[in-house]
Amino acid sequence: MNDAQTYYIGNNQSTRTKTAKAVTPTTQRICQLDAKTQRCKRSSERQTQISTCSNASNGFLRTSFLPKLQETKTVQACQKTVKMQKDFYTSLSKLAIHYGIVPMQTNQFEYPNNIALAIWDIKEKLQQNVLNWQEIRLVQDKQKTYFISEEKYNTGTTLYYIPIEPLYQMLHDQKRNRNAQLLISICSYLYHIADIPYFRQEDTYLYWMYEMHKDWMEQDDEERENEMYRLEFEKAEWIGDYMEQKIFNRINLSVFEQRINSFKRCDSFDLECLRMAKNAFALYTEYPNETIFRNAPKKEDHESEEYETIGMEKYISFISQTKGWLYESIAETINNEFNEYGAMEEPTTCKHFDQADVTNNSLDFENKLFALLDDICNLLYNYETTRK
Repeated sequence: MNDAQTYYIGNNQSTRTKTAKAVTPTTQRICQLDAKTQRCKRSSERQTQISTCSNASNGFLRTSFLPKLQETKTVQACQKTVKMQKDFYTSLSKLAIHYGIVPMQTNQFEYPNNIALAIWDIKEKLQQNVLNWQEIRLVQDKQKTYFISEEKYNTGTTLYYIPIEPLYQMLHDQKRNRNAQLLISICSYLYHIADIPYFRQEDTYLYWMYEMHKDWMEQDDEERENEMYRLEFEKAEWIGDYMEQKIFNRINLSVFEQRINSFKRCDSFDLECLRMAKNAFALYTEYPNETIFRNAPKKEDHESEEYETIGMEKYISFISQTKGWLYESIAETINNEFNEYGAMEEPTTCKHFDQADVTNNSLDFENKLFALLDDICNLLYNYETTRK
């Protein structure tokens, strides 16, 4: 916004990523408002002295008057302060109603203490009551003063890579075939609706990563090791293409509910698969058209920043496997690359509490979807250890 002043209040400091699956601590930064008291005051300037008649009243001579021009400026400044406070409390009221918070009454305090106290109070209550709250910004431009609230899902610098080789093994395990059918319906939802990238698609980040490592392997002089590595790449590609055909079939979505209702659980693994499938189907039913990138930051939001950011498509994807030398090699390259970036893109929504209607955008979908990704990644990662 042109000629606007913005005050950032909250957890707004971008943190530099370290390594995948490492948790980055959240830091708080509070940018204080201008604490200088702005009162209407008299100017030290005086009008040019003019001679008076000798019979003028001495009392009149001892009375001083503010210059007309300076008096007008002072009144305007007071009017601006009054309007700013009115806009501030109007916006604060909208914000409080939206989040269901009762703000502290600060009208009885003088400016600017009333503003500073109100901001401190609302920030504390947002931290305690709003799950994904990140920061509030107080924007002042030529027209009005209002709050902008930012909510962000904290991914914790985690790689959300869903391995499909364990799902392939499960599909060919007679004891776990019905479990695999449930998980294929989940993956079909993630593939078609949630729009999770698949590593065998040429425009994806992991496709490029696999191809780069394959080129490195082919340039290696160790023929004996190269044969073993070549077989690993062929396995990843073949199983990747095979499972994509399975997941791509939309019949998995049509029979999703039927598979849930007919599934008979016998052990804890069955129970976990069924719970996960119910959660995924509930998401599919409640958000039939929402993708994981629906609240991804727009690219132009980072144009003014000095550092590059890690796009969501780079740390969310289907992958061949999350174990073994091939994955460890790829993960090391990814970690090294990510260390060169300044921050990660994360689902974010901003709400403007001005005269316009406040948007109802939330991160409820993202909270549920990322929890589902956590569950399916962990289950498939640990699958081999549960096999008989």
